[in-house]
Amino acid sequence: MSSGDILEQAVRQAEHFLRHHVDLLDVGGESTRPGAQIVNADEELARVIPVIQALRKNFPDAIISIDTYKAKVADAAFKAGAHILNDVWALRADPELASVAKKFNVPVILMHNRSNPTSVEVRENLGNAYSGSEYEDLIEDVKRELLTSVDIAKKAGIEESHIVLDPGIGFGKKREHNLELINRLGEIRALGYPVLLGPSRKSFIGFTLDLPADERVEGTAAAIAVGITRGADIIRVHDVKEMSRVAKMTDALVRKS
Repeated sequence: MSSGDILEQAVRQAEHFLRHHVDLLDVGGESTRPGAQIVNADEELARVIPVIQALRKNFPDAIISIDTYKAKVADAAFKAGAHILNDVWALRADPELASVAKKFNVPVILMHNRSNPTSVEVRENLGNAYSGSEYEDLIEDVKRELLTSVDIAKKAGIEESHIVLDPGIGFGKKREHNLELINRLGEIRALGYPVLLGPSRKSFIGFTLDLPADERVEGTAAAIAVGITRGADIIRVHDVKEMSRVAKMTDALVRKS
């Protein structure tokens, strides 16, 4: 597929998302699925910057987040028009990233992550999942490690009001860990920061329902509905039409909005 085709596809997808009431477009140039190859910064830049520029041109009012843990990529993305940093390593992978976020005064999404590329469980038709991570106390361990990243952000001068937490569903967690995290999400929300939840189509749903990724809409809907009741403020999804309806209905039931 040519670069022009890729940009056209990205614009079409963004148009579809926005038509179905998406509030935030997340752009990433390196897959985070278990077992995926690491991408160097230059290749990641070549993938994401043209897309961000195309989105800014076609949808000037859209809010764009850059999904990266590399300072070099984030710096260029903000110059190209991105508004939010979404870091799957919560400012712990690149020591320069927090200062870049501070320089551009952008919100940061800090995700909990204990992924180990050498510990990947593969199940035929169900996809891959990280395995091997052990927790003394799941919720307390996740809270403590998230607060370590919050401390990194604050020491860099990032305002508390610009911090969002993500419990990292699927990242270094077994199926049981993911189920417990969603059910107890309120304990993460009680830390005092907005919470992003991203369970969409993930392997813990597939392992629970014995279904491949393209048959996980209902499982995703259940995870999102429960997550919202437990305090999730932002949800990251693939099936935007269906999940925006799930979110709107759940909000109407539990948040009177």
